[in-house]
Amino acid sequence: MKNIKPSRRVVIGVVVVALLIAGYYGLRALTGTSTGELKASGTIETVTVNVSPELSGKVSQVLVDEGNTVKKGDPVLVLDNTLMLEQRKVSQAALDSAKAASQTAQNALNITQSQYQTTLQAELAQGKKTRLVDWFSKDQQQFDQPNWYFTRQEQIAAMQAQVDDAKKAWDAAEANLTSVTQSLNAADYVAAEQKLLAARLSYQVTKDVNQKAQNSTDAKGPQGRYNKFHCGTNQGYQLADNHLTNVIYTCVRDPNLSDTSQTMFNDAQTQLTDAQNAYDALLSTQAANDVLQARAQVAVAQEQYYAALDRLSSLQTGDQAPSVTSAQGAVDQAQTNYQQSLEAVGQAQASLNLLDAQLAKLTVYAPMNGVILTRNVEPGEYVQPGASALSMGDISQLTITVYVPEDRYGAIKLGEAASVAVDSFPGETFNATVTHIADQAEFTPRNVQTAEGRSSTVYAIKLQVTDPKGKLKPGMPADVTFMPGK
Repeated sequence: MKNIKPSRRVVIGVVVVALLIAGYYGLRALTGTSTGELKASGTIETVTVNVSPELSGKVSQVLVDEGNTVKKGDPVLVLDNTLMLEQRKVSQAALDSAKAASQTAQNALNITQSQYQTTLQAELAQGKKTRLVDWFSKDQQQFDQPNWYFTRQEQIAAMQAQVDDAKKAWDAAEANLTSVTQSLNAADYVAAEQKLLAARLSYQVTKDVNQKAQNSTDAKGPQGRYNKFHCGTNQGYQLADNHLTNVIYTCVRDPNLSDTSQTMFNDAQTQLTDAQNAYDALLSTQAANDVLQARAQVAVAQEQYYAALDRLSSLQTGDQAPSVTSAQGAVDQAQTNYQQSLEAVGQAQASLNLLDAQLAKLTVYAPMNGVILTRNVEPGEYVQPGASALSMGDISQLTITVYVPEDRYGAIKLGEAASVAVDSFPGETFNATVTHIADQAEFTPRNVQTAEGRSSTVYAIKLQVTDPKGKLKPGMPADVTFMPGK
């Protein structure tokens, strides 16, 4: 045991010396050399962008590998387009169909417009004779103004109002007649009316049938292809030796028809007489007077309506003629159909444009100039929108973050110059500029591994690194030397 003790002392001494040396160099990395020069170490960083597809799908091609340098707009990833191409065929067919329907609608519009012009010209030519008739017609004694005082359009509008009023009056008269005839006081009279109406119609029918039955005959006389006869007069003619000659026919009435129809006619006549007598017996009642007056009101109102229509029709000439109005309505409808067809074409075109836009999105392009940092997908894999398929670094915007102790924090200013050195290019330095100084201190900076460094209070300093030749790469360890006052 005594022989071992000196060896333990040596080991302990070596460890102490090693810790002192490590602490010295770790502190030196934060504070600089003994000359007062401020240095710090860090790692080259860059702006990292995740490249993601906007649509979901199966990866068809990955066009880049890690470490590849790409330019903005270069294709980097392609998704399978098989299904979407078939969908595009369907949309294209729908667009073609919509265009064909629109062409048909346009042709229909052209036809209706042509028909309208033809109708208008015909009506104008026909109404030419009556356009100025009010100028030369005599004034009626009931009117103070001349006939031409009111325009044709004003007269039409006023007469249309008259037609509408007449129709309302007719409807009101019909409603009043219904109310009167349904009244209990008029029940007997209305029943007599209906019975009389039925008897009159039956009489007229049986009378027509009886006349035909009484003229039924069994013609006796010469028969031939050219024979013609009229039993009413017993006169006829036939062709003989290429000449028409008069022939006397014997016509015999058919008793089976004539007797039966005569009996039915006599019965109908009797029923009519009885119905008329029953009706006449009720004419002196108040109910009869009410019904008759209501019926008269209906008849007058109906005729008033039709008279107003006739007058309106006489005024509607030229471009106001019903045929022109109807033709204009057809044009308006055709115009609406054509406009709807154009909207359908627009919708079909929008659907096709959407598919084309989606097809274009199946190829993913580099959003900036940079280098591919990671590749996370392979052909055949299925990706979702927003999934990080690739990551890129913008090598034109390199930065480095270092940490300085609190006692040197005040020596660094924003915009201050610094130089950067990396192991990959010994003897060469790169320019840098301080762009950010942390407002709060940290206790565990990433690039300090010594116990002394970890227990120190440090501030993060971010610098923008200039590398015009593109030599520096993200992840390279680098040393920063600050240049106060520059």
